Amino acid sequence: MDSDAAYAAGANGHIQDDLRQQTAAILLERVAAVTADTVAIFPYSGADALDANYCHRLGLLLTQLLAIAVRDGRVDARGGFVADLHRVVHERSLPIDRLFTFAYLTERTAMDELALHDALGATTEPWPVVAQLVRRGSFDLLAAYTERAQLEPSETAIIDKLTTLHTRPLFDAVLGKELERAGRFGFPISLILFDVDRLSAINQEHGYGVGDKILERLGILIRQYFRQHDWVARHSEDSMAVLLSRTDAEHASSLAERVRATVAERLGFTDHRSERSVPVTLSAAVINLQIAPGDVIDPDRLLADAEAAVERAKQHGRNRVERVDGYSGVLKSESPAASP
Repeated sequence: MDSDAAYAAGANGHIQDDLRQQTAAILLERVAAVTADTVAIFPYSGADALDANYCHRLGLLLTQLLAIAVRDGRVDARGGFVADLHRVVHERSLPIDRLFTFAYLTERTAMDELALHDALGATTEPWPVVAQLVRRGSFDLLAAYTERAQLEPSETAIIDKLTTLHTRPLFDAVLGKELERAGRFGFPISLILFDVDRLSAINQEHGYGVGDKILERLGILIRQYFRQHDWVARHSEDSMAVLLSRTDAEHASSLAERVRATVAERLGFTDHRSERSVPVTLSAAVINLQIAPGDVIDPDRLLADAEAAVERAKQHGRNRVERVDGYSGVLKSESPAASP
């Protein structure tokens, strides 16, 4: 890097640091307003056994954590605010999908509040960076809570013990919120579903301990191919799902193919009773969605369509990836999405 480029990079870094500080300060200054507006639109604050006082405490913590995430570019999973959030969540055994809904609404309300600011608002030059900082902060907040929940196991299942991947309930909550977020702001999403071929037959012939070992090794292997902020989960008994946001369709499809090829190469085993080599393969589906602001996607239908695509891969010989572009399940909106 030459001196001019280094200077420019340093200047850009200082500008972003300044924006972080300013944005966080505004959020902390308006934490009461953001919290009140979030509680007002949270669908479980009245009729579904979550009283306003509890929702207010939850909202204050989430808004403060969002401001910290924006300011620092990270959230300490072992920090006091995350510990407080963990205690408040389990005070009422709040389901993970409701927590994610509240966090998403907090992000949305914070964006609406910031959009009106004279210096950093939606009509100003810094706004795209400010908006990205808030969206990234929301993700960091939830990631830190997930990590904290792993440190303090509870009845709310976060991590699958066998594969050490996220659980299906957590993944379902994330998928719904990420699709809603993509429909608000407009960005691509890819869903990958991997399914172990003939796992039931392997279990019956070689014992369920062998099948569990395959799933355990598969969980370790899959995590190596995806980013820290991608969501990787055990989808069902013998399948695993990956959600990638803002990822090029070609890249997502290439990752799925690389995982498939690596499993075929490395996860086979030898039955020591017969000395017979037993191959292990995956059938997979990749659904790439180009989402525009205002689009609506049903997460249940998307998962069902991914499962159907995996079945097609199996019907065409297994050990292959079925790719779906131009997904037909995107409901196009005739009116523009609300401004961030």
